[in-house]
Amino acid sequence: MSAPIPPGSPEPPQRRPGGTPDHDTLRGLLGAWALDACPAEEAAQVQQHLAGCPGCAEEAGRLRHAAGWLSADEPLDPAPILRTQVLARALARRAPEVRVPEYAGAFVAETARLDALLRDLGELDWLERAELPWHGGSEHWRPAEVLCHLTAVDGVVSRALGLPDPVPSPDGGIDLVERTARLMAQQRRRGPETVRAFWREQTRALVETAALVDAAGQPSAAADLPVDYGAFQLPLRDAFVDRAFECWIHAEDIAEAVGWPYGPPRGAHIRAMVELATRLLPYALTTLRMAGPGSPTARQGQGAVKLIIEGRGESEWLVPLEIPAPDAPPLRADTEPVATVAIDGVEFCFLCAAHRDPDRTPHGIIGDRNAARDLLHAARLLSRP
Repeated sequence: MSAPIPPGSPEPPQRRPGGTPDHDTLRGLLGAWALDACPAEEAAQVQQHLAGCPGCAEEAGRLRHAAGWLSADEPLDPAPILRTQVLARALARRAPEVRVPEYAGAFVAETARLDALLRDLGELDWLERAELPWHGGSEHWRPAEVLCHLTAVDGVVSRALGLPDPVPSPDGGIDLVERTARLMAQQRRRGPETVRAFWREQTRALVETAALVDAAGQPSAAADLPVDYGAFQLPLRDAFVDRAFECWIHAEDIAEAVGWPYGPPRGAHIRAMVELATRLLPYALTTLRMAGPGSPTARQGQGAVKLIIEGRGESEWLVPLEIPAPDAPPLRADTEPVATVAIDGVEFCFLCAAHRDPDRTPHGIIGDRNAARDLLHAARLLSRP
């Protein structure tokens, strides 16, 4: 990714009178060099320096060896911390010209993890059908069809950022189910790896475009862009979290279908997903009440439930039992809840994806059990096909 260097960026490498960067500058480029991220001229200068500097040559060898485990074609999964260590070392030495927006961090991580899983799928794995439950039923799709679904829904983010829509609609309307069906029909004759490349190219374009808009110095220019899902809208910052969440959940679906282990996201990313869910839950509770199964407490829509997330993504949230007025201030931290629900963060996310039964998922309740039960049942309504 390249862009004009924004104000405040690091100064260019210091050079000797002859035009060659000094020792400290070249040593600072070793992390980027190990990842093949240096321009050709800098790479040549580093290579020349290594020939005459045993200390830098030894460090470069260690970094290059570590970077070798990150090869896109390597079928063995390295330790998750390895890539983080190498990239952190590189970024500490040389700041990026354009930074990934913080709100896109979970999306970057989850698309990379899914891509790593897909790289290791064999020919027969691509023929397995994954079950994708949602609150209204379930779908059974092959991995390439799951990617079509992700690409079709990610496409609404593309539209918001002015990128090409992979499933343009003649009338401009948005129906996520229809978009998925149309893209599956378009990609049916293509091989799985081609579909994977199509999906991956779009995920990278989304992040790069949002980063470049932010780098242009327009306050909240990208983060506040409205993303139209058809039935509802989310600001771009929330849409990226939503897309990260669905990418993770469907990666789990694929991994289960092929019999491979797949771990949860980082705690900070789980926390971001839970935070988005808590803001959407009042709308889900309203839907639950309209459907009839809600308790009398939930139908009254009074008070709030405290949600305590344990384990990964540990945090506490106050969830109103009714949709807050547009101009209403946020609930005070000392608001007395009508009930408290404690639940594991990963399990709560699976519940929001309708991959768990709210009556069977381990949890603890203090206070109004009906209000707490309604919150858990409403969480499943956040899922969609």
